[in-house]
Amino acid sequence: MQRRNLRSRLLLPPAAVAAAMTLVTASPASASVLWDGNADKGLGVFASVLCDGGVARVHTWNDSHGNFFEFNKVAGIDRCEGHSLAGAEGQLQNNKTLWFGWSLATKTGNAQTVFQWKSNGTNDQNQQNYPVIMKVEDDQLKAWYVSPGETWNAIGSRSWSVGSWHSIQMKIATNSATGGSVEIYLDGSLFASRSGIRTWDDSGNKPRWGSYGSTIAGVGSQSWVDDPKLGTSRADVD
Repeated sequence: MQRRNLRSRLLLPPAAVAAAMTLVTASPASASVLWDGNADKGLGVFASVLCDGGVARVHTWNDSHGNFFEFNKVAGIDRCEGHSLAGAEGQLQNNKTLWFGWSLATKTGNAQTVFQWKSNGTNDQNQQNYPVIMKVEDDQLKAWYVSPGETWNAIGSRSWSVGSWHSIQMKIATNSATGGSVEIYLDGSLFASRSGIRTWDDSGNKPRWGSYGSTIAGVGSQSWVDDPKLGTSRADVD
């Protein structure tokens, strides 16, 4: 089939070939997946795993869903998270539009922080610890924009079904002044958004998935993350 197509193209009149080439060169660059964190590749898709004393692993329930990441924050620790994008951190820049997408399930309706747009450096080195944060709390998925000075601004919430897979996509326009924005979709519907915000800290930001809660260090929590991706459009990560 490929040979017949190639031969047909070669037999086109010169004018038609020239027109086709003009269309090709004039076409804009297509959207693309910039990082693929499929669990089949192992925990090495993350730049690091922050889970001392907990359990972070590739897991399966032997069903059609296949492999996924399990983050088990056991009682006594405050976090179990996959941090940043191995081999693709250069894609995380100021003044860019980034799309993240993943599937998420939790063991309880109080899994606490399940995603952070985490600022680099320590608290003394940044103005915002985490400009965007999501929690599963009180059987809801909740999102906040956290502005400089640690001011938490609720930007949306939606009911959450425990033990079920949910699809999440997040569009974030990075900006170190007030030209940033964020949109978050749950199971295909927009549930949180804010514009005119600061979404890029002094030393930059990176994503974290898993379970975190310094106020619930004495309580265990589990989250399951599947197929995290970074792209340039929603279609890349849906």
